[in-house]
Amino acid sequence: MDKIFGSPSTYIQGPGALYDSAEHLKKFGTKAVLLADEIVYKIVGTDFLAYLEKNGITVKKVVFGGEASEEEVTRVGGIGKEFGAEMIIGLGGGKTLDSAKAIGDDLHIAVVILPTLASTDAPCSRLSVIYTPAGEFSKYRFYSKNPDLVLVDTKVVAGAPASLFASGIADALATNVEAQAVALGKGKTMLGANQTLVGNAIAEKCEETLFEYGMEAYVAVKSHVTSKALDKVVEANTLMSGVGFESGGLSAAHAIHNGLTALHGDIHKKSHGEKVAFGTLSQLFLEGADQKKIDKFLELYLKLDLPTTFADLNIPNVSDEDLLKVGTLSCADGDTMQEMPFTVEPEDVVEAMKAADAYATYVKANC
Repeated sequence: MDKIFGSPSTYIQGPGALYDSAEHLKKFGTKAVLLADEIVYKIVGTDFLAYLEKNGITVKKVVFGGEASEEEVTRVGGIGKEFGAEMIIGLGGGKTLDSAKAIGDDLHIAVVILPTLASTDAPCSRLSVIYTPAGEFSKYRFYSKNPDLVLVDTKVVAGAPASLFASGIADALATNVEAQAVALGKGKTMLGANQTLVGNAIAEKCEETLFEYGMEAYVAVKSHVTSKALDKVVEANTLMSGVGFESGGLSAAHAIHNGLTALHGDIHKKSHGEKVAFGTLSQLFLEGADQKKIDKFLELYLKLDLPTTFADLNIPNVSDEDLLKVGTLSCADGDTMQEMPFTVEPEDVVEAMKAADAYATYVKANC
C-alpha cells in the first residue's frame, strides 16, 4: 500500500490575517458564497463581508443551519450553484467548515476555510464528518484534495470563549495517541494509505507542543490576549493536528466520540473536543496504558476544565444498556476503531469508559 501525505495548498496564520486576505482570495475568483452561522455573523462575519465587497469580491451571504448534514450541504450547494460561485468561504467552527468542504466538492469550486475558533482539527483536512439532521454521526465524507486555503486570524481566535479553545486542545491531544495506535497496528490513515514518517512526526510534535504551551495559551485566551504560546497552540490545534490526524490516522478516541452520538439529552451540549477528551482517556484505558501516562493526560484535562467523567458529560446515571449502544456504534463498520492494533468489541469499549470514569472520579475527589 502506498504512503500518502495530505495538506492544504496554503496555510496562513497571524493576528489580523482575516482583514489582509483579499489578494489571497482573488486567486480563486471574485464571486464567493460566505457560509457562517448567525453568531459568527454578529461577531465578525458582517464586518468581513463588508471587507470582501470593498475589495472587489461579490458575496452571497448564507446563514449556516447548524448541522453538517447532507440536507444542509444540498441546500447551500443549490444557492451557490444558482449564484455562480467561484469559491465557498467557510467562516466559523467545525461543522460550518466541514459543510463548506462538502459544498465545494459538490460544486467543483475552490474551498476557503477561515476558522474563528481553534476548537477542532477540521480546517486542514480533506474530509468532513457528516451527521444526520438530528445530530447523530452518519459517516466520514472524503475528498480528492485538501482545502485550497486555510487562514487563521489569531486575534479573532483569542477573542473566542476559552472553553472552545480548550476543546481544540483536547481534540488535538487525541492526534498522537490515535496515530501511535495506527502505527502499532500498521493500519490505514484517513487517506486510506500507510502512514508517512512526516505525518507521524507532526502528530508527535503536536502533542509535545500542547503539553508544553497548552496551559499558558489557555490562560491567554481567558484574557483575550494574543501571545507566543497562543500562536504555537493555535498552530498545533489547527495545522499540526489537522495534518497529523489525517496522515497519521484515527483510532479509538474519535470512534468513541462518534459512539457517544447514540445517546440523547444534555451530552450534546458538550463540544466535539470535550467528547474527544473522554474518548482519548477511554482509549488509554482500552490500551492498558500505564498510570504515569494516564495521569499526564488527566492532569492537563482537569486544568483545562475538560470533561473526564460521565457526570462531566451530563450523563451521570448512564445505564449499561446505553453504554453498550455507544460501544456498538463506535465499533461499527467504516469507523476508525478497526485501526486499533487489536480487535475491539463493544463490551471492551464499555469497560474502558467505565474504568476511565471511575479513575477520574477518584482522582477528582482526592486531589
